[in-house]
Amino acid sequence: MVKKFVLLILVILSLALFVFSCKQKKQPQAGDEESKGKKTIAVVVSTLNNPWFVVLGNTAKERAEELGYEATIFDSQNDTAKESDHFENIITGGYVAILFNPTDADGSIANVKKAKEAGLPTFCIDREINANDVAATQILSDNYTGCVELGQYFVGKMNKKGTYVELLGILGDNNTWNRSKGFHSVVDNYPELKMVAQQSAEFDRTKAMEVLESILQANPEIDAVFCGNDAMAMGAYQALAAAGKAEKVMVFGFDGAKDVIDSIQEGKIVATGMQFPKKMARMAAEQADEYIKGKRDFPQKVPVAVELVTQENIDKYTAYGRQSEP
Repeated sequence: MVKKFVLLILVILSLALFVFSCKQKKQPQAGDEESKGKKTIAVVVSTLNNPWFVVLGNTAKERAEELGYEATIFDSQNDTAKESDHFENIITGGYVAILFNPTDADGSIANVKKAKEAGLPTFCIDREINANDVAATQILSDNYTGCVELGQYFVGKMNKKGTYVELLGILGDNNTWNRSKGFHSVVDNYPELKMVAQQSAEFDRTKAMEVLESILQANPEIDAVFCGNDAMAMGAYQALAAAGKAEKVMVFGFDGAKDVIDSIQEGKIVATGMQFPKKMARMAAEQADEYIKGKRDFPQKVPVAVELVTQENIDKYTAYGRQSEP
């Protein structure tokens, strides 16, 4: 009888513990369900080694979160293979959209195709892929037109004559060639403007400094350096300063990054083309939100105007945008 009573007590205690543990589990589950109900957007950035792309990625993440999503940033480190790994993880990771800054116009196509086949929309920002109807849309700076205007300003500052160097960006990035072609569509019309060297510095500040140091050994008397982005413009300026030529050689950039905006204000850099990374990033997050809610008719490419920033109009601008831009 005593054994039966003890057994009954043990059963009752076991049941009580079971009910208690269920209640304990149930409480956090309610919070977990709320978290699970919040969809997640991936932000894949070509590199976080450049402040311009840090702003692009962080703004995309912040806007996605404002719209009610979780958001995670992935750094491809300018490596298409690493980018592919990110896409594999994103496709299997329950994400609902990708805000994407590609590493390579051709090499990144396969990644976007895989995502599309998995039902995952990709929204390209700033850099494009050479394929239509693969990404949901591509939001891109009007690099060509921006560099036409920059080229016109360059010609005026050079008084239509002199020697210059061009530092190109990553050769597999269409932005590199769109900027170069826009610039040369103007400058090549002036036969007394001579390009003595054209070399890639891969959009990298340190690489630009090293490349220009080498070029200066063969061409010490140049008048200007046209750089395909602001990181290279700062590297070029460093090389010129080290050679004692910073006050004699004009440097032109492209991006609107903080270092160059500050340097234009200080009279060190002559001009840049202002892209609007915050605007493009917000647009991508907003279009992803529209897609998730059912919209499908997005244009294949959305051009965003570039504005010329010079020492004459610098007061209208701040890093990565206009003074009036939030």
